[in-house]
Amino acid sequence: MNRRALLLLAALFSLSVRAEAQTALPSLSVSEAHEAAKAGKLVLVDIRTPDEWADTGVPEGAIKLDMTGSAFEVRLAALKLDHPGKPIALICRTGNRTSTLQKTLAGRGWTNLVDVRGGLLGNPRDKGWLAEGLPVTVP
Repeated sequence: MNRRALLLLAALFSLSVRAEAQTALPSLSVSEAHEAAKAGKLVLVDIRTPDEWADTGVPEGAIKLDMTGSAFEVRLAALKLDHPGKPIALICRTGNRTSTLQKTLAGRGWTNLVDVRGGLLGNPRDKGWLAEGLPVTVP
């Protein structure tokens, strides 16, 4: 490859990295999500499965919406219509599924989705809902 081509590739890579940094998707800690949900500033949606809800309970105030269900995206769209202008905060077990789901849906044009970092059980970077001692309801 010649020098000009390498410079062009470097410039394109730099633009791509800057664009990704500028379009970072929003996230909240579990405590921030809990406070915002209590204040009615967002809609908290637990995207885990019924078995997971039974194992740990459901974050207080969260709407249960199993992401493996066939009508998941349709039901999520209905929630968005029912709560116009409010962000929808997605929570799962550790934050992995919500982060991936948020990126996937953003690629389909969804906006105003927030990832709740750490989920119910936490991960090496973030404390989870349960570790923070936040309230749950038993389904």
